[in-house]
Amino acid sequence: MSTVVVDGLTRRFGALTAVDGLSFAIDAGELFGIVGPDGAGKTTTLRMLAGVLRPTSGSAHVAGIEVGARPEEVKPLIAYMAQRFGLYEDLTVAENLDFCADLYRVPREARPARLERLYAFSRLGEFADRLAGKLSGGMKQKLSLSCCLVHHPQVLLLDEPTFGVDPISRRELWLILHEMVREGVTILVSTSYLDEAERCDRVMLLSEGRSLALDTPAALQVSMAGTMVALRTSDPRRARDLLRASPHATSAMLFGDTVHAILSPAAQHDDLVGALERAGVAVVGAQTVEPSLEDVFIQRTDAASMRHG
Repeated sequence: MSTVVVDGLTRRFGALTAVDGLSFAIDAGELFGIVGPDGAGKTTTLRMLAGVLRPTSGSAHVAGIEVGARPEEVKPLIAYMAQRFGLYEDLTVAENLDFCADLYRVPREARPARLERLYAFSRLGEFADRLAGKLSGGMKQKLSLSCCLVHHPQVLLLDEPTFGVDPISRRELWLILHEMVREGVTILVSTSYLDEAERCDRVMLLSEGRSLALDTPAALQVSMAGTMVALRTSDPRRARDLLRASPHATSAMLFGDTVHAILSPAAQHDDLVGALERAGVAVVGAQTVEPSLEDVFIQRTDAASMRHG
């Protein structure tokens, strides 16, 4: 059964359409990722699902409640963690947790066990008396997440929870999320990190407010039909443009200083190398690689830009 159901969700700010007709459903106990760059519409989508922002059109049901029409009813059932640290920096870790427990009306008798568990998996127990403003970036995010979980929400909405967080804290945060999913919590997380998206059960690739694709990370990677070749050249941008116009490649994308090209069915490595060298672009190396989720995202973004451009 779907815990989150979104149908034609749209939000405009004047002439700007930040979210453009999104439709998707998230099952109970699913870890669902929204992936895209800054400005893709991730934050706007989460704010509408949290009842903070009303949609211009379309609908969003969370735990059976239409959020746009009844935002106050859905708030006890969800937790929304914004990208910016939103807790009280002049309160201690323990005081912030206690404040959130008051806010969500967690019974006094239930608090000791809950706090003990939150301290255990966040590793914040030894910092209970430290002011939140004195915590590192990663510890602040773990405190924010702990405050979100104090009332046992059905749905957790996380807006880029690992942005600016060190690698060890990023890993610890994801371990906590997977533990919550095992306990049946439905999680929607936005991220601009493609490696993190691969940890989700399903992901939606978002660009300029539109959904480019929605599937499991593995299925999206397999969706790139054909053999992918990574080419290191003397002029990557020109190489990409030449290969896009070549009959030997179905697509070509810039991947840092490397070009990732998909071979046409009858083409070989040497065909790509020969086409580039005849045009005066030196090829330093060429090897077959497995498409990553980032390859899929770049290809879908390029295709969408061509359609809407």
